[in-house]
Amino acid sequence: MLVTIEDVLTKEELASARQLLGQSQWVSGQVTAGPQAAQVKNNLQLPENAAALPGLRQLVLDALNRTPVFFAAALPLKILPPFFNRYSGASNTYGFHTDNAMRLAPDRPGTYVRSDISATLFLSEPEDYDGGVLTIDDTFGKHGVKLKAGSLVVYPSSSIHGVTPVGRGERVSCFMFIQSMVRDQGQRQLLYDMDMALLKLRQEVGETEPVVKLTGTYHNLLRRWAET
Repeated sequence: MLVTIEDVLTKEELASARQLLGQSQWVSGQVTAGPQAAQVKNNLQLPENAAALPGLRQLVLDALNRTPVFFAAALPLKILPPFFNRYSGASNTYGFHTDNAMRLAPDRPGTYVRSDISATLFLSEPEDYDGGVLTIDDTFGKHGVKLKAGSLVVYPSSSIHGVTPVGRGERVSCFMFIQSMVRDQGQRQLLYDMDMALLKLRQEVGETEPVVKLTGTYHNLLRRWAET
């Protein structure tokens, strides 16, 4: 399931994030790469000791907490503290890879988060750089994603994906790994589709008896499938 969500960050939050990132020093992105990904990863990343990192992470998490479509798509149980990367110059690409199934939490030593869902929050405007397309290969083919700044894409961590080379400008983004309450991707898809359909029905016909019953079915399925 691939879901895009526009305007996750406000203009003010986007400006604040860019200012903090512009004052930061970057290191090799291989600091968070697994054995497979390390062979094809060539970008830069904000290090864990960066002074701006706690504030940036809180800014992103606050934005996610007020975005109901993100909750509907991800049904998050745990969100690994967000990371930030940069593609430009000689460090400009990330070849095809699959994200590690288990990610060590940087803020909780010895604690792991299962990566069911990956997410990219774009912080650069698409016209400010050439290339830099997030390419996701799933059972329905390859999908290229290049969103306006402040927008988010969520997709299964199990998918093969990569970022095409940036030939002009720079691509700065935030990337995240999420453990969902609903582990199974197919079940998450059904719940998301039902939730979105119910939202539209409420807008069109209101809280009719069938809508109320279908809402109950949604929550009963969530009770059956969710892990907390």
